[in-house]
Amino acid sequence: MSITIDLNSDLGESFGQWTMGDDAAILKVVSSANVACGFHAGSPAGLLDTLRAARAQGVAVGAHVSYPDLVGFGRRSMDIASDELTADVIYQIGALQGLARAAGTSVRYVKPHGALYNTIAHDERQAAAVIDGILAVDANLPLVGLAGSKILEWAAQKGLRVISEAFADRAYHADGTLVVRREPGSVIHDPQTVAQRMLQLITQGGINSVEGIFTPIQADSICVHGDTPGAVEMARRVRQLLEEQGIAVKSFVG
Repeated sequence: MSITIDLNSDLGESFGQWTMGDDAAILKVVSSANVACGFHAGSPAGLLDTLRAARAQGVAVGAHVSYPDLVGFGRRSMDIASDELTADVIYQIGALQGLARAAGTSVRYVKPHGALYNTIAHDERQAAAVIDGILAVDANLPLVGLAGSKILEWAAQKGLRVISEAFADRAYHADGTLVVRREPGSVIHDPQTVAQRMLQLITQGGINSVEGIFTPIQADSICVHGDTPGAVEMARRVRQLLEEQGIAVKSFVG
């Protein structure tokens, strides 16, 4: 049986005259695009451009929902009331759905961003608020979350389809958690190293942690961060190596 894997990237993160990443180039490589919804990044006109480019490349679109934190790029933790967080998620998905419809495409899944993504991996209250937001909009939208985290279990219990995600350019601890960005070596920049790690992930079911221990990770999707320096080359090398080994790149939503 052939092996397939999804490659995703966080896109739509430019804001007005401020450019983040190269969406047009990376959309030629990935199979799914996590598009910002205006809370951590992304201006309406720029988001519309990214959505149109995703449609042109046949790339699936997901809502990349976040804490309301433009200044901190959504990477600062926030203690938000549950009803407020649920409303924030509903608002962001709805905004992106409108833009996507205008671009001739649609929102197919949800992936939280940054600090929200990390918090709901273990915080049951905030996780429930995010899940409730998705269910309020469309119970058929899959939720993308950190492989091995509790959010996937909680969301599945509520009836959501869940997608386990690994990060191509991030280092892992032996317990399966990500090395925090403020620590040296948390982000891996060499494209060949990243590609080899992702091949190991798929063929061996895990990768080597920073502690030097093989760490099992089951993943349905691999993320290459669009704002990482050299992201396009990194994504190209990952896809090239996987396809050379007979592994097809395809979105988890078809």
